[in-house]
Amino acid sequence: MRKAILAVVAAAAVLLPFAPPAQAHGSSLRDAAPRYLRIGSAVAGGGHHVDQPYPDPFPNDREYRRILAREFDSVSPENQMKWEFIHPERHRYNFGPADAIVAFARRNGQVVRGHTLLWHSQNPAWLQEGTFTKAQLRSILREHIFTVVGHYRGKIQQWDVANEIFTENGEYRQENIFIRELGPGIVADAFRWAHQADPRAQLFLNDYGVEWPGVKVDAYETLARQLLQQRVPLHGFASQAHLSMRYGAPDQLAGVLQRFDDLGLATAITELDVRMDLPVTDEKLATQAVYYRTVLDACLAVDGCNSVTLWGFTDKYSWVPVFFPEEGAATVMWEDFRKKPAYFTVRDTLASAPRHHRR
Repeated sequence: MRKAILAVVAAAAVLLPFAPPAQAHGSSLRDAAPRYLRIGSAVAGGGHHVDQPYPDPFPNDREYRRILAREFDSVSPENQMKWEFIHPERHRYNFGPADAIVAFARRNGQVVRGHTLLWHSQNPAWLQEGTFTKAQLRSILREHIFTVVGHYRGKIQQWDVANEIFTENGEYRQENIFIRELGPGIVADAFRWAHQADPRAQLFLNDYGVEWPGVKVDAYETLARQLLQQRVPLHGFASQAHLSMRYGAPDQLAGVLQRFDDLGLATAITELDVRMDLPVTDEKLATQAVYYRTVLDACLAVDGCNSVTLWGFTDKYSWVPVFFPEEGAATVMWEDFRKKPAYFTVRDTLASAPRHHRR
């Protein structure tokens, strides 16, 4: 009789391979994670959300905030610290929305990842369309970094200082006004200024499309070596991990992260989501869970990988459908906050990770 029961249970397990794991039942992601690994989420607001038919998510959705506090011990403003939002006019800063996120994090025992200081996108018109001398541009960037990083001195654990500075061919992005006009050396200056503004914050290079080896990863490794040789305060390298199921799971990500770990740098996953072609099917949801696990396993395999941030946790506020209309369902929860198979897979993987601190 007992064997028959076990056989039924085993059969059910085959049919439902991503059922909530018994050992993590009732726990949150932050409860399941080992102490050396921060599990985080982007905080929805600004950017594309401004054009959506709903109020600003973070201040207006109480259930969203409740889940954000329960599930994560790290938060990253999705748009609220980007130039166009926090520095909308040359001589005016808009700290209110980001201040609210930082205060929320402090109340809920969470750290904050700052995002971002040097980027080619989401810059205000006054900067992109202005006429400035090289000296003025350098002064504008320096003042922005000292003002923003200084405003949050002691309150930000990690900053994405240089974001998406290389093309897919490993060349510096000429869309970046500061790199185009001032040259690649401005990247080192940005790190120096950020460190002076907050010596305790960890400073990162951050990009997408670095989940597999290639010329882009090579360019970052070369840059990292140069910065370290110049004693520039570079502390980490991060893979965004915006993934699509149109492409294979990033099964070489651990090797990429290890290359930077070998340089003595911390590593992190900073913007993880996994979009799929619509409509959604059970098979696609199961595959999506595998992608999430692959990324998390890669981080757990590398000693210095200390943070995994999901780029939002609910489809209700995901950026994906706005920019990829044929794809979606990229997060670990549905629009009504029900948990997908990917959520349970992430929680199970965190719960099964070694508990000891690695470095």
